[in-house]
Amino acid sequence: MVRPLVLSEFRSVNPAHTIAQTESLAWIASAHARAEATLACAEGRSFDETTFRDQFARRLARFGCSSETIASRGHELDDCGHTRWAEMGVYRLDEHPEGEGMLARTRIFDDRARGVVARLYAEEDTAPADLVHVTCTGYVSPSAAQRLVADKGWGDRTRVTHAYHMGCYAAFPALRIAGGFALADDAPRSARSRRADVVHTELCSLHMNPRLHEPEQLVVQSLFADGFIRYAVSEASAYDGRSPALTLLAQGESIVPDSTGSMSWICSTWGMQMTLARDVPDRLAKSVSAFVDRLCEQAGLDEAARGKALFAVHPGGPRILDRVRDALALREAQIEGSRRVLHARGNMSSATVPHIWMEIARSPAVEEGRAVVSLAFGPGLTLCGAVMRKGAP
Repeated sequence: MVRPLVLSEFRSVNPAHTIAQTESLAWIASAHARAEATLACAEGRSFDETTFRDQFARRLARFGCSSETIASRGHELDDCGHTRWAEMGVYRLDEHPEGEGMLARTRIFDDRARGVVARLYAEEDTAPADLVHVTCTGYVSPSAAQRLVADKGWGDRTRVTHAYHMGCYAAFPALRIAGGFALADDAPRSARSRRADVVHTELCSLHMNPRLHEPEQLVVQSLFADGFIRYAVSEASAYDGRSPALTLLAQGESIVPDSTGSMSWICSTWGMQMTLARDVPDRLAKSVSAFVDRLCEQAGLDEAARGKALFAVHPGGPRILDRVRDALALREAQIEGSRRVLHARGNMSSATVPHIWMEIARSPAVEEGRAVVSLAFGPGLTLCGAVMRKGAP
């Protein structure tokens, strides 16, 4: 007999700073100009910083994400809202034109991630049996999740598992991990709850290199934002009905053929660096229809239910949403939630789709029983998906 899983208890905290996209683009242009000015000074070259900044701003307007697509983005890092370079934690560009190295960025990640996880669990007294920590923007040990468990005194009640460096699709493998724990019979004997929590800490603002001026980097630098969220995964019989929920019906994953060079996320000397081929939206569009067909068949979703379903699609960018919508013959209203989260928050890597799930679960405009088809993409190219239904079984 199938034992259904329920996602519930969604909680999100906002990054310390929220910046309008117009201001963010101006800051990026200033950072690139200052980086080049510092390098020119070191090499004894003359350099017109103002002219470079103005020219770069026009280039950024051409290749970057506009304020029509993204209204604002959140940043936990204090650096991203001012140009007092000497006061920066990472982007002291008067000294280092690429920004601080990976060690300094990792130490800042450790500090900020610990604070974020503490905020997410500030009012939580019941220890989960398992805690899955998801991130692709910083790795330290002990992790923020381990420190939380130690600080809360949950050491004999909560197991910590790390799901790292999978990028934007990581919520789906994390669901598999948490779901397996929730259904297993090997929880710590002292655990008071059979729930398995998933917590995302994505600090994308740590990883800009203002010496990289290529168009793909302008897309990345103007698209990604910081995002933090947690939620519980439990067997349906353990769901207490106190918070809005989604019932998981099916999951799937596939690597798109001949696509391993299309996207990468690597640890470099100055932060983590993404490579992104221009054909990523087209490659995904060619594979997504058959993938969704298999996923809906697995979930027992007929054509009528699929036609009414909401699609929680990871907004890797506006072109990806457009291509997925067209490939699946969706109405714009079916992906409205993805557009809304992208516009309000930007691309928060693995934390993005859970924010869409949270909106759907909480929205009084979405009726109980409505099907939700969820998709995300990342390096591989990996295509992940799940079918859910709003409400408990």
